[in-house]
Amino acid sequence: MALKTIAPLALWTVTQLAIAASGDASCGVLSGAGAAAASGVSGVSAASGFALRDGEPVDFIAGGKTVRGTLHVLKDGGVYRAYWQPQGRPERYVLANAGTDAVRLIATPAQGSPATDGMPGTTLNPQQVVSCPAL
Repeated sequence: MALKTIAPLALWTVTQLAIAASGDASCGVLSGAGAAAASGVSGVSAASGFALRDGEPVDFIAGGKTVRGTLHVLKDGGVYRAYWQPQGRPERYVLANAGTDAVRLIATPAQGSPATDGMPGTTLNPQQVVSCPAL
């Protein structure tokens, strides 16, 4: 899986509608750490994007619950793989592309060696998660 820049969408709700139209229901969101905050509308959280860098803090938000975690980016030849690891847990979940601004979290052994120097550094919008682990 090669990671590439994804063009940002102007409205977060457009992403949600696109995923719903594809038949993949979102069960959560990966967001830049600490970004879930009141957006001025009662009960609505705003999610923020994050960079694909090893050690980047990224939260998983689902059902009003936030699970802190960290990205691990590994390089295997010219291919970068991003893994999300919940804080205090040994398992890692690869971010498998599931469409525009959407991923599946799939538990899998890590492949490659740690990416260095903040590579690839690509900035992503918040990612809708269409297959959620039990956390």
